[in-house]
Amino acid sequence: MKVYFIGAGPGAPDLITLRGARLLGACRLILYAGSLVPEAVLEHAHPDAERVNTAGLNLDEQVALYRRALEQGLDVARVHSGDPAIYGATAEQMRALRDLGISYEVVPGVSSFTACAAVLGAELTRPNVTQTIILTRASGRASPVPERENLRGLAEHGASLCVFLGGNQLPEIVADLLGTYGPEMPVALVQRASQPQERRHVSTLGRLLSEIRVSEWALTTMLIVSPALSEPEALETTSRLYDPAYAHRFRRAVKEGGEA
Repeated sequence: MKVYFIGAGPGAPDLITLRGARLLGACRLILYAGSLVPEAVLEHAHPDAERVNTAGLNLDEQVALYRRALEQGLDVARVHSGDPAIYGATAEQMRALRDLGISYEVVPGVSSFTACAAVLGAELTRPNVTQTIILTRASGRASPVPERENLRGLAEHGASLCVFLGGNQLPEIVADLLGTYGPEMPVALVQRASQPQERRHVSTLGRLLSEIRVSEWALTTMLIVSPALSEPEALETTSRLYDPAYAHRFRRAVKEGGEA
């Protein structure tokens, strides 16, 4: 048997990868965190598959399910929201699987930060504005963020900053970022990107808290802070990639007058 860590994507059932959907349809035991993975994603599952919502299970209880699957020879689809490599708590599960001698495979998924950028219609890497995206999260009880990765320090880069899991700490996050990014820095909140309950709020760092009720954005919310969120009309420099005068191995340059 084998365990497949499948990235379910941001929530829309058609944003799971073809490979992920195929494996969901093939495995007979499906483990998923119902607090994060919408039931709609499981429409790809085999109708006879056993489905277990792991939201209320601790690690030992989940490992017991893997052990049972080994004894019964069942392939397991372990479904995670977004991409399993980002805040998926997969490392400890993989360690347990190695101890049990169970092979596993990771199937990547669409991350919520790219889904949020799509909702905003934004490119987070603009020429001469920022070419770096920082993915981080607010420190919490389950997993504190190392002090060397504190938000004030990360903000000094002036890059696009995507803050996961911080909806209930927005006042503290904004306070940490204001001193570096400044009050006019564009920001966006996106909640449940790609799902029917999706909503967004676009503002600036200085105005954000006065425009929203923080409690309404406590769960499944991404905060994006970025100079790249400014209006496209403010784009002063464009990429040379599609400049007619720019040549590369796949395209010849065109001079003024149309000569190649």
